[in-house]
Amino acid sequence: MTAAADEKLTGWRFLLLNVALGAANVIALSNVPGYTIMVPYVSGDLGGVTPSFGTWGTTDHMMGIVMGLPFARWLSGRYGNHRVYVAAFLAYAFFSLLCATSETIWLFVPFRFLLGLAGGVILPLGQALALGEYPERHRTFGVALWGVLSMAPFTLGVFMGGFWAEYFDWRTLFISNIALGLPIAGVVGALLYGRSHERRITRFDWVGVLLLTIVLVGAQTIFNMGNDFDWLASPLLMTIFVAVLIALPTFVVWELGERHPVLDLRLFAHRNYAVATICSVLGFLVVQGSLSVFVGQLQLLLGYTSSLAGVVYLLMAFLAVPLVAIVHELVRNVDLRLLASLNFIGFGVTLTWLGMFDKPASFDQIAAPMVFFGFSLATFFAPPAAIGMQGLSGQRLIRAAEEMAMLRTAAGAYGISLQYVVQFRRTPFHQLDLADFFGGRRFASLDLLGQLNEKLQAMGLSEAVTRSLMGRMIRQQSQLLGLGDAFLQGGFIFVCLAGFVWLARPAAKPEPKPDLIRLEAEELMEQP
Repeated sequence: MTAAADEKLTGWRFLLLNVALGAANVIALSNVPGYTIMVPYVSGDLGGVTPSFGTWGTTDHMMGIVMGLPFARWLSGRYGNHRVYVAAFLAYAFFSLLCATSETIWLFVPFRFLLGLAGGVILPLGQALALGEYPERHRTFGVALWGVLSMAPFTLGVFMGGFWAEYFDWRTLFISNIALGLPIAGVVGALLYGRSHERRITRFDWVGVLLLTIVLVGAQTIFNMGNDFDWLASPLLMTIFVAVLIALPTFVVWELGERHPVLDLRLFAHRNYAVATICSVLGFLVVQGSLSVFVGQLQLLLGYTSSLAGVVYLLMAFLAVPLVAIVHELVRNVDLRLLASLNFIGFGVTLTWLGMFDKPASFDQIAAPMVFFGFSLATFFAPPAAIGMQGLSGQRLIRAAEEMAMLRTAAGAYGISLQYVVQFRRTPFHQLDLADFFGGRRFASLDLLGQLNEKLQAMGLSEAVTRSLMGRMIRQQSQLLGLGDAFLQGGFIFVCLAGFVWLARPAAKPEPKPDLIRLEAEELMEQP
């Protein structure tokens, strides 16, 4: 190794590395929301399963990201950030190929999990490589730039996924991973070739990883399959449930006695970290669940094309992108609890706004709240991250950031399934209520269904056809009301979080020039 190889990149090499790492970050993150908008297409193509099966490709992918994060720390310590990063991107391209060539949902979902596992290694290492090349005086700019790139998957990623699914093929998403991923791996490997690293060999908590996988993936499987397989009435889901019940307390006892745990539970003894993590986890559960469910229902219930549904999400960028670039400076000059509380209230108002419409809303009725959703999303990650970092330093801070990212990502996967559960459970209630109301059972003089039936038959439609049309109208409206209930529930959770965040202690005045470790932890905590 030469000393020249360890010097920071400058000029066009520095710029090229940032372009490659930034594009890689967008690709890895876009494979969650970019795939979600494709679920109706994927479900129909992979054996004609229902869209609820297709969502497994999202939730299991996110669980793969969760389990990949601890491997990133361990592998980078042994082999160096850039070597592991290049290898992980090659694996990412290979698993993308397997996803693109899958013909059944039962093959596709495991490959999506493995793709997420490689993505979980890529995301934190890409941030570390990028920030490590910035001069000290420009690192805050690097954090702001990385924050802007982190918003792209929720906006541009969804739009591109919808565009590809409608005009090309859903498999294009995974083919693009290969076409872009291989050059990125080559560029990063070439620019950082010969770099030395401080070798850190630590004991890896294989038992903790195994137990954590059983708990997280097992619970996710129950949430995924519950609606379709009658929950614990299914022998398979009951077996998984028993395994989770046994693994969870075993995991807690094991981790408390482990010197290098995969999840350091002692961090929750820090009050601010505990409060910040709870807010971040519950908030992201609602945010990820709401965005994922909504983009599917725009197509299935309101008849939007996938590209038009992507445009709805692209609207979030108008306020999100410029705001996320400056939010890092806001958290250094404003009471973090106040900023977080206002953000949660903003989410509560926006979700209530979305949850109040009870008819097939037109584009402009949905566009306005989505713009404000983007505003709230841009200011969601930074305040809890800054609160959680208070009182932590060094490698303990990096561990805290990693754990918050792990738990938040897992919560996002749970949120997708749970929001579908809320809609699924509330739909029959609204369907019966609407049938009673419009069928004259509640008010004998108000038999609107009977009047509509007579008018349709007078137009020449048979009684069977008119009943089918009216039943479909009631089902659509009841599903919209069920979706509205999911939004309203999310709004209520955010209002509760707006008060809960004040349990954190007041933050000390932050240092004017945070060190590299703090910036890396801050960016990891804020990664969607």
